[in-house]
Amino acid sequence: MKHSLINKWLPFFIFAIFFLTSCAPGNIQFDEAPAGFLAGLWHGFISLFTFIISLFTNEVGIYEVNNSGWSYNLGFILGIMIFYGGGTKGSSRKWN
Repeated sequence: MKHSLINKWLPFFIFAIFFLTSCAPGNIQFDEAPAGFLAGLWHGFISLFTFIISLFTNEVGIYEVNNSGWSYNLGFILGIMIFYGGGTKGSSRKWN
C-alpha cells in the first residue's frame, strides 16, 4: 500500500519541483528589467529547491544578481523567513 502511494504522488512531486523552479533566479527573465520585491519574495520561497538544483548546474542561481536593490533584498529575506518558519519555531516550544 505504501509503495502505491509513492507511485501515485511521485509525478505530482516532480511537476511541483519543475513548476517552483521555472521562475528561479539566474534565468533570462530578468535581463531587461531588474527583479523587484515580489520576485525576491518568490526567490526566497524557492531557495531550498534552487540551492539543490544549483549544486548540479551552473544555469540556476539562488540569488538574482540583476535586482532592484533593497526592495528585492527585503522580499528575499521575507520569503526565506516565511518558508523556513522564521522565529516562530522557538516560541511555540513548551518549556517544563
